Amino acid sequence: MDFSLLKELVNEMEDFSSQTHSNSLDDFRNWLNTKAYERENPKHLFKKYELTVNDLENEICKQILLLNRFAKQMIRKGLQNYPQLANEEFTYLYRLADYDSLTKMQLVEKNGHEKQTGIEIIKRLLKYGLIEEFADKEDKRSTRVKLTKSGLDLFKKSSTEVTEVAKILSADLFDEEKRILLKTLKKLNEFHFNVYHEHKNSSFEDLGKLLPQKRK
Repeated sequence: MDFSLLKELVNEMEDFSSQTHSNSLDDFRNWLNTKAYERENPKHLFKKYELTVNDLENEICKQILLLNRFAKQMIRKGLQNYPQLANEEFTYLYRLADYDSLTKMQLVEKNGHEKQTGIEIIKRLLKYGLIEEFADKEDKRSTRVKLTKSGLDLFKKSSTEVTEVAKILSADLFDEEKRILLKTLKKLNEFHFNVYHEHKNSSFEDLGKLLPQKRK
């Protein structure tokens, strides 16, 4: 019988115990996951191919992309009893709950989507009877949307699940860590909302010029 796996496991457990002084199985699993993650850090890949990159910024990019994927999975799981909201629909419904009405493009832009993606989401909400559309009295070229009674009822019913999703997505961060993260994310999103609204048609090279010189 080959005991190589068992020997490797024992060695890992010895390292874990000496470094953490913990006997928790959950702590051991998290420790192994952290080691595996460090081996997959982008800087190792770039070093392998002798590429010159900014490790810190590439790592931030990786974390944002991963968190986005995890968030989508968690939202679908948390809203499984509300299939009408399980994709991006709930963000549109919740946005509209803040306003008497919005034009379709206002709603799309407040969610940071491209026009085609946003219009498809609005179409689904209209199909579900959660919102209704009507002509804009001030601008005949625009169409406004607002929550229906069914939409408002669903907003209220789903608020508990959405709150629980938010708690789980915030993971085991302490309150102070959450406040720091929120401040950082808001700052990051302020930059990208400016790009979205004011520089949507700019070239990639021109977008790079928007960064403060001292932080490049």
